[in-house]
Amino acid sequence: MKIFPLTLIPNDTRIDFMRMRWVSLAIAALLFAASIGTIVVNGFNYALDFTGGTVVEVRFDRPASIDGVRERLADAGYEGAQVQSFGSGTDLLVRLQPRDGQTTTDANNRTAQDVLAAASLPDNQAHLLRTEFVGPQVGDELARNGLYAALFVVVGFLIYIGFRFEWKFAVVATVTTLFDVLVTAAFFSWTGRDFDLTVLAGLLAVMGFSINDTIVVFDRVRENFRSLRVEPLEVMNRSINQTLSRTIITSLVFFLSVLALYLYGGGSLEGLALSQMIGAVIGTLSSIFIACPMLTVGPLKVTKQDLLPKAKDEEALARRP
Repeated sequence: MKIFPLTLIPNDTRIDFMRMRWVSLAIAALLFAASIGTIVVNGFNYALDFTGGTVVEVRFDRPASIDGVRERLADAGYEGAQVQSFGSGTDLLVRLQPRDGQTTTDANNRTAQDVLAAASLPDNQAHLLRTEFVGPQVGDELARNGLYAALFVVVGFLIYIGFRFEWKFAVVATVTTLFDVLVTAAFFSWTGRDFDLTVLAGLLAVMGFSINDTIVVFDRVRENFRSLRVEPLEVMNRSINQTLSRTIITSLVFFLSVLALYLYGGGSLEGLALSQMIGAVIGTLSSIFIACPMLTVGPLKVTKQDLLPKAKDEEALARRP
C-alpha cells in the first residue's frame, strides 16, 4: 500500500535561490561579524556551573513549587538562582551566588538563612539540610570540558564530510555549522541570559542538527552534479528546491518538540530549549541560503570534475566479474 507523502512545498518548485546568493552571503557575513562583536563586548553571563557559588539543600513540610521558590528568591535579590528537586518531592537543591560575593563559612550561613526565609511559606516551611560553597575551580574544569567537546565535534565533522564528500563540502559545512552556533550563542550574550551547562548542551545539539540538515542538501547536490547536464548554479537551485519540503518539515517538527519542552519543561530546561529553537531556525536558513551559495564562490567553487567518480574507482568496478 502506498502511503501518501507529507509535503508542505511541491517537489517541482523553481525558486531561484542562487540569484540572491550574494545578498544572502553578505547578510550572513554581517551577522557573523555582529555576533563576534556582541560576544567580545558583552561576554556571557555565566551561571554557577562555570563561576561557582553556594549550594543549599532544603526540605519542605510538603511538596513545593520549584517555579514559586525561584520567583521568591528572585524577589529577595537572588536573580538567576537555580532550583531543582532531588530525592522526594519535598527536597530542593538551590544554587546561587552570594550577594556580597564572600565565600567564608559565615557568608554561606547567611546565604542559607536568606534562602530559608525567602523559600518558606506560612503553611509550608523550609528546613536547612546542607550548605556549602562550590569553588570556581570546578567551573573552570567544566568550561574546558565544554570547549574540548565543541572542538572534538568540529574536527569530527571535517573528517567525516571530507571522506564522504569532498574537502570543499567539509569546509563549507563546518563554517555553516559554526555560523549557526555563533549566532545562537550571541543571542545569549546580547540578552544577558544565564549561560549554563544546559545552554552548552543545546549548542552542541544545534551543531548536530545543522550538520544533518546541510548534509541532506549536499547529498542531493552530489547526485545532481553526476546525473544532470546543466550549469552548476542550476544544480544548486534544483538541489535546494528538491530538499526544501523535507528540510522545512524536519525543522518544524524539531521546533515544535523543543517548544513543548520550553513551555512545560520548567525553568531548569529553559536555556536548553531556547538555544535549540533558535538554532533550528538559524540552521534551516543557513542550509538553504548559505551552504550552497558558498559552494559557488572562489576556491570553494565545486565543479563536476570534483564529484565524478575517480578513474581508479571506475577501473576497479570494470574489473569486477
